[in-house]
Amino acid sequence: MPRYRIIVDVSDRKLHLLDDDRVVRTFPVGIGKMLTETPIGEYTIMNKQPNPGGPFGVYWLGLSKPHYGIHGTNNPSSIGKQVSHGCVRMYNEDVTYLANTVPIGTHVTIRQ
Repeated sequence: MPRYRIIVDVSDRKLHLLDDDRVVRTFPVGIGKMLTETPIGEYTIMNKQPNPGGPFGVYWLGLSKPHYGIHGTNNPSSIGKQVSHGCVRMYNEDVTYLANTVPIGTHVTIRQ
C-alpha cells in the first residue's frame, strides 16, 4: 500500500507528491502573499470537498491548520505567484489528481 506525503516548497512554488519517499509528481502552485504568507510547518489533510465554490476551483483539501488548504482556482494565471491568503493554490486538473490520489490523513510539509 502506498504511503503518500506532500511537500510544498514555497521558495520555488512547487508541490511534490511523494510515494514512500520517492517524488512521483511535481506541480506548480500559487502561494500566500507577503501579508498573508503560506504557513510553514507540518500538517495533515483533514477533509476533501469537491466543488467548494467561489475562488477555490474544483477541489478543496483542508489542512489541520484551520482555514488553510490546498485547492484549485478560478484564476489559472495566478499559479506560480504569491497571490493567495495563505492557501496553496493549484491548477484544477492538478488538484483533482491530488484529491483522487491521496487519502485523508496524508502528511503535508510546508517548507521554505
